[in-house]
Amino acid sequence: MDKNTNSADGTSIAYATSGDGPAVILVSGAMSTGGTVAPLAVPLADRFRVVWYDRRGRGGSGDTHPYAVDREVEDLAALIEAVGGEAALCGVSSGGALVLEAAASGLPVRQVAVYEVPFADFVEGGAAQRSAYTANLTEALAQGRRGDAVELFLRLTGMAEQMIQGARQSPMWPGMETIAPSLAYDDAVLGDGLVPRERLASIGVPVLSVAGGASPAWMREAARAVAEAVPEGTYRCLEGQTHMVEPEVLGPVLAEFFGG
Repeated sequence: MDKNTNSADGTSIAYATSGDGPAVILVSGAMSTGGTVAPLAVPLADRFRVVWYDRRGRGGSGDTHPYAVDREVEDLAALIEAVGGEAALCGVSSGGALVLEAAASGLPVRQVAVYEVPFADFVEGGAAQRSAYTANLTEALAQGRRGDAVELFLRLTGMAEQMIQGARQSPMWPGMETIAPSLAYDDAVLGDGLVPRERLASIGVPVLSVAGGASPAWMREAARAVAEAVPEGTYRCLEGQTHMVEPEVLGPVLAEFFGG
């Protein structure tokens, strides 16, 4: 990240840009930094000024306690101001929940695109599972058990136990523990884990909700529910794609939407 702006509470937010044109801000999900979504800039930068950033508590950005979802909305407001006062937003996974909340909060946003926000309405026992995760995550982080917090998240995503234990031995694990406290931030952004239909109904800009055809059916249903809850919502399914969507597949869909 080669640029910085300060949020309303003084937190430094690190960001980078590529290309020229109307601004598009990319927002990453849990256990990720701005670099995770940076590859999406490649298919967009010939038509837009693409911005990606480290959310607070990660990478080159600072952090200020206590955390609140409103602070992350203010981070986006600061970024929008820094890149010209208006932007389109694209959020991946739980980052999608953040950009939806930012739009509902009335930030100067032209359009919003989200990819597979993991709302649990269509998972059997999803609400109870989310509640248990929140309680266990809060306890692990309060006790400084960052590795256990990461494990809780990986189990929530459905990763097999053998793969989780293998991940613990990988060179990536220390970095995952470093940003583990931000798991609580993504958990807060998702609220009770269910589609916030009433809140989404207040969004007054076009919203594109996308899912992968090779993802679990509940993710596609959640994506469709988001589109249906927004007055100007559109649902798209990308055949063959999973939650780890390929930038070269999602990018052109985003370019078409943001250029419309």
